[in-house]
Amino acid sequence: MPLSALALVLAAALLHATWNIVAKHSGGDNRFSLIGSVQLVVIWAPLGVWAAWGVVPRWSWREWAFVGASAMFHLVYFSTLLRGYRVSDLTVVYPVARGTGPLLSACGAVLVMSERPGWLGVAGILAIGFGVFLIAGGPALWAKAHDPTQRDRVRLGLAYGGATGALIAGYTLIDGYAVKFMLISPILIDYFGNVLRIPFLLPVAWSDPAGLREAWRTQWKHALVVAALGPIGYVLVLYAVKLAPLSHVAPAREVSMLFAALIGGKLLGEKDRGLRLAGAGCIALGVVALALG
Repeated sequence: MPLSALALVLAAALLHATWNIVAKHSGGDNRFSLIGSVQLVVIWAPLGVWAAWGVVPRWSWREWAFVGASAMFHLVYFSTLLRGYRVSDLTVVYPVARGTGPLLSACGAVLVMSERPGWLGVAGILAIGFGVFLIAGGPALWAKAHDPTQRDRVRLGLAYGGATGALIAGYTLIDGYAVKFMLISPILIDYFGNVLRIPFLLPVAWSDPAGLREAWRTQWKHALVVAALGPIGYVLVLYAVKLAPLSHVAPAREVSMLFAALIGGKLLGEKDRGLRLAGAGCIALGVVALALG
């Protein structure tokens, strides 16, 4: 992996961990998603219009189909992620989601894009997978899943994390193919994908106007952080995909769990921080292997 791509991934990882912690702290639902999406459209409108000028009018149904599919995967992904954060710990949901997603993405890149990582790349992917297991709780996770006082919370975290990871793999492959082979600008696929999500979020939000007003009053600042940081992080990842194989970039994104383990455990009062830091170390070594491979 070129150092330029690795630098983009590392910057994106820090941004991703930051906005996920903010989203977890918000306790938001689909109303939070709508507020954040509207804020994103407004904040990034100048860049979106600039990138679209003279390009989007020439799009065929194929480009719009990819943007639309990306929008739907992102919509279901974010709703599933927020639901997981409401019913379980960030340090269960986040690592499971961020671990299974990129690993599935790497497998998909091998099958769909004919990428062939070398032995060092495979070792890096396996190290990242083991790090994910440790951050999610390691051997103690099995005991927690059978502890009556924690069983439901842990199992829900695993279920929602796994579902979120599958959705991450879906939109990663769609967006990766779009920017790498269809040459769609990362800025455009992210911005217009967000625009297309808003109509699907409106019906649920408008069905409870009082709830929407309350969500705005209590969550608009959290949503603003997500709207400001989320697109930057993801666009950086898509630019990295243009420079390096998707099967390397997707797992390398999991260095974000190093930041989440350092920041999230302390701020959110979640336990087993030492084990999660050990897992984050495995992830860091895996990222180094991917970079060298």
